[in-house]
This record gives sequence, structure tokens and C-alpha cells, in this order.
Amino acid sequence: MISAAEVLRAPSAHVIDLRTPAEFAEDHLPGAHNLPLLSDVERAVVGLLYNQNSPEEAFAHGLDRVLDTIDELVVGIGRVADLEIDGAQVRDRVLELADGGIAQMQGRLDPTAYRPTEDGATPIILHCWRGGLRSMSVVALLGRLGVASVTGLEGGYRAYRQVVMEQLEGWSAPQAVVLRGLTGVGKTLVLRELEMLRPGSTIDLEGAAGHRSSLLGMVGLEPVSQKAFDTRLAHRLREPSLASDALVFEGESRKVGNVIIPPRMWEAMGGATNVLLTAERERRIDVLLEDYLAREQDRPHLREQLAQVERRIQPEASLVEWFDGGEERKLVGVLLDTYYDPLYRHSEKGKSYQQTLEADDPRAAAKKIDQWLTEGSLWAQP
Repeated sequence: MISAAEVLRAPSAHVIDLRTPAEFAEDHLPGAHNLPLLSDVERAVVGLLYNQNSPEEAFAHGLDRVLDTIDELVVGIGRVADLEIDGAQVRDRVLELADGGIAQMQGRLDPTAYRPTEDGATPIILHCWRGGLRSMSVVALLGRLGVASVTGLEGGYRAYRQVVMEQLEGWSAPQAVVLRGLTGVGKTLVLRELEMLRPGSTIDLEGAAGHRSSLLGMVGLEPVSQKAFDTRLAHRLREPSLASDALVFEGESRKVGNVIIPPRMWEAMGGATNVLLTAERERRIDVLLEDYLAREQDRPHLREQLAQVERRIQPEASLVEWFDGGEERKLVGVLLDTYYDPLYRHSEKGKSYQQTLEADDPRAAAKKIDQWLTEGSLWAQP
């Protein structure tokens, strides 16, 4: 077995996640490949049999399902690892391992410490939920098929999740800068331009969340779970290129969509130096139209969400009718004037700003912030 901390220090390893597609979708190790040993339905049936009947009945049912797909699984692992695996005896090897039932099989598994092969082959790391029977049995199977550099993740995904939380909870933040401003001023655009000018200087919370942190923020994006959000942030904090002197964030509420910013990161943002970005109203409308209407396929989702927004804010006229009638600019202007701007101004009460910066040109604004960071002038007294 290999520890989660060691896996994270081996970015070239082939990580194979044997959990179900639903488990994988909720969160997974960076760069992992999902080759499920059981489907979502099959896993649920095995769990039900285990709890309501017996472990042996659950094992027998799971074994039958695995025998139907194990050839495909082995081929998939070989494809990921760029290995030729002799699969001629796969079913026979599975039956050898499983002979005598679950207790006998567990006795044949060898959870000893992982030792890299002398040929320096890239390790194949298999894992399931908690480093149990799913992953250990496939490790043993591959060993019997002649694959030397294969191991299991000790403690499985749960151990990895613990490492992520320890990292987020123990993070010591450098000086922080937060870009603030009304909806549509282009805070995200400036942040991303700054990252190109000064690699490793930013943390894109909205990018990590798959959400723009607004009432319509999920349109055209793929919001992630809290666990996946944490994984993405922890991965960013581990990157060697991440700046150690100052980090720049976009101003957010504690929640970005449905995920919550980790406490240590939220504390850093609360004590940050604030930079206020401004832009003309027409420019803000342009930015929001580009965000939400850049792809034609997102229009049905946006229309659906507008209907919900309409019920929530109860405007004087129908937002959906304006949308259907092609009056998008009017629609966005009303949302800014009646919802977004009043809400933002209320949330910003009491905040002070070290600098105010016009952001109609995101690249020019990013260059100015880059200059301030280089000079250290953002930390000087106003």
C-alpha cells in the first residue's frame, strides 16, 4: 500500500479509481481515471445484500457481476498505463482469488508496503472508498497477471480526503488582495489576465466552483460538489508555482454557488487589501451578455433560470418575455438596477479600498495590479 501523501508527491503515477461513476463524479484525486469495478446500481445491490442478508451473499453477487466485466477492466488499466497485460487467464485468476469466499480471499491479499520496481516503471495506484476489498483484490489480480509496479492507496479515497482537509485547515495564507466591484465590471476577466501576466499569483474561486457566484451563476457552467471544490483548491495550493508573497482573489460571499470557501481562505480574504474595480454600465451589460449568451446551447437553461428569478424578485414586467423578445440588454439592465447593484452595495458596506481601478480594459487593469504587486505599493498606507 502507498499513503495518500505519497500519491500526491507522485504526479506522474497512473491513479485508477475503482469506485462507481457516482462516487467518482462527486470527487476524485487529481488526474485519476475512473474504471469502476461495479456500476452505481450494482454497488447499491451489493450494499443492500451485505446489510440485510449476509457478507457472503453480497460477495457472491458482486463476484458474479465482476466476472462479467473484469476483462474490460484489465484492458482499461493497461490502456491507461500503456502496458500490455496478458489477459488470457483473467477469469481463472479471479476465481482463484475468490475461492472459498470472502474470508479466504481476504487472507490471500497482501497489504504490505509498496516498493517501486527496479526498472523505474511508473506506478499504477488503485483505490476504492477506503482501501478495502475492491482495490486490494484488483491489486492482487494484476500482480498475478505479471504487473509488478502496482499498489493500492492505503485508506482509499477517505484517506485522500483527510489529507485535503488537513491541508486546507493548516494553510498559512500570504498577503491577500481581493478584487471587488459591481456585478459585470469584469473581476474574473481581470483575475485571469493577471494570472497570465504573473503565473501563480491568483486563486480563481469561481473557476474551482464551476459557478459565477450569482443568482444565474450556474448557467453554462458545471457546478461541483463541496468535496470537489475542496480538492481543486488544495491542488492549487500544492502547485510549486503558487506565489508565496501575495495572492489575489475575486471578492465573493462565503458561498460560491452551493459550496463554501474553506475557513482559512475566508479569513485571509476578510483581512485582505481591497482593490475596487469600476466599469461603465454599458460595458457591464456587455460582460454579462458575453458570460451568459456566448453559447447558443445555454439559452434554454438561462430561460429556465430566469423564470425562477422572476418569481423571486417579482419585477414589474416579465423577464422571460423580454428574453424571448430579444430584449436582452434591457433585461440585464433591469437585473443590475433592481437586484444585483442594491445587493452588492449592501454587502460592501464598511469596506475600504486601497486602490480604485477602471476595468473596461481587463488587460490594462491586470498590468496595473501586476505593477503594484511588484512595487509593493498595495501594502503602503493610502
